[in-house]
Amino acid sequence: MEHLYSLYDALVSINIPPDRARAVAHAMERDMTNQLATKSELRSELQLVRQEITATRELLSKDIQNQTTVMTVRLGSMIGAGFVLLYALQRLG
Repeated sequence: MEHLYSLYDALVSINIPPDRARAVAHAMERDMTNQLATKSELRSELQLVRQEITATRELLSKDIQNQTTVMTVRLGSMIGAGFVLLYALQRLG
């Protein structure tokens, strides 16, 4: 709050009427309390973001493991089909 008094004093010292200087100081105070975040708020938000990143990382890891299994089964199926095809071609020829 001390910086608001300094702002008020600075405005008055450059011949801004006291009521206007007070209005500017109050507007700035209102904006600071409504729009700016405190360090504790930022720390809290940072902790939430870290938790979300960890949860997302775990989900991605599970999805990658699942896709690896699916790809292995598909590749195995293609190789098996290839062997069957080669065996059939060998029997025909």
